[in-house]
Amino acid sequence: MKENININIFGSTGEIGTKSLSIISKYFNKLKINILYANVNYKKLLKQTNTFHPKFICINDSSKLEYLKKNIKNNSTKVIHKSDLNKIIKNNKTDISILAIAGFNSLEILPSLFNHTKFLGIVNKECIVSAGHLFKKLNKNNYTKVCPLDSEHYSLNNLLPQEYADIKKIYLTASGGPFLNKKFSEIKNISLIKAVNHPKWKMGYKNSIDSATLMNKCLELIEAHYLFKIPYNKLDIVIHPESLIHSIIEYKNYTSNLNYFYHDMFIPLFNFLNFATNINNFPKINNKFLFNNFNSLNFYKPNIKNYPILNIFNSLDKKLPINLIKLNCANEFAVNLYIKKKINFGDIHKIISKSIALDLKTNTNNINEIIRFQKKYYDLLHTYFNK
Repeated sequence: MKENININIFGSTGEIGTKSLSIISKYFNKLKINILYANVNYKKLLKQTNTFHPKFICINDSSKLEYLKKNIKNNSTKVIHKSDLNKIIKNNKTDISILAIAGFNSLEILPSLFNHTKFLGIVNKECIVSAGHLFKKLNKNNYTKVCPLDSEHYSLNNLLPQEYADIKKIYLTASGGPFLNKKFSEIKNISLIKAVNHPKWKMGYKNSIDSATLMNKCLELIEAHYLFKIPYNKLDIVIHPESLIHSIIEYKNYTSNLNYFYHDMFIPLFNFLNFATNINNFPKINNKFLFNNFNSLNFYKPNIKNYPILNIFNSLDKKLPINLIKLNCANEFAVNLYIKKKINFGDIHKIISKSIALDLKTNTNNINEIIRFQKKYYDLLHTYFNK
């Protein structure tokens, strides 16, 4: 690895950010941390700062800036206001960035990351779903290599051939979430604690609930369409409870390729950092990552009756980016209502359906137009559902 390779981690205190820093500490300790960005967990951000000594730190909760300034042990670390984040990104070109901020905040820094970071590892679904149609425009100089880190898209990145003509179908696998064998009528009033208890992956509330409703897989189909230019009619979902196969490519010659790896984000993150730093070194690690546990592998179609969000997704006109943005926003709005215990689990898809039906038009030709629309749309949803 060449000297002075630097990295930004946006969402450093979440599951992905924490695991990324752990991997860097153990396997890539020559990497220099440029920016650490967190949402609200200021105590964890402070601990990370005093351990890794980044050049800059930033937190979405501006009320914690003074606390951070007073308690940082390393005087070389600068605490910056979130309003200065774009300027810092542009003035400090980095080799690697990991974008793992949950929600739509990522859109505000996305244009700055393109052309100011060489390797962009994306875990955030919202920015791809809402702005995937702009990626080519944002990356017009092809300076930035975009690397998807969600397990499904990471696996497709490994498997997809240069030409798609021989491909019949591409399947993204879904674990089925915590209610896999339950009828929808049995889980309408299920508690939040049970909804976020994912059987395989350790995730935040939002992603865990999306897994329980299968919305996460709908959003991932949109991501696959944008990231790999795959037509929607060649994309589908298959339930795979073991979460060991992450994508399946079915060819017209009746053969299929399946990408197997253990359900741990260590694998996409480690391989991304290995690729971006050009180390190409694979130390001996946990045996659970190896193909030596010959488990049964099960696959079957999702039951639409148990995942009513699939009906909403299938009936959506996906040619219009505005519809995908509305789906994305409506889902986040509904999930937040459920987390705040204002609606039941069984109401999430109803809120989404009613939200998408609301007519609010806009252009989606640049990031600012999308951000303005999302704010206006959220205001409309708050007004409509608080009547």
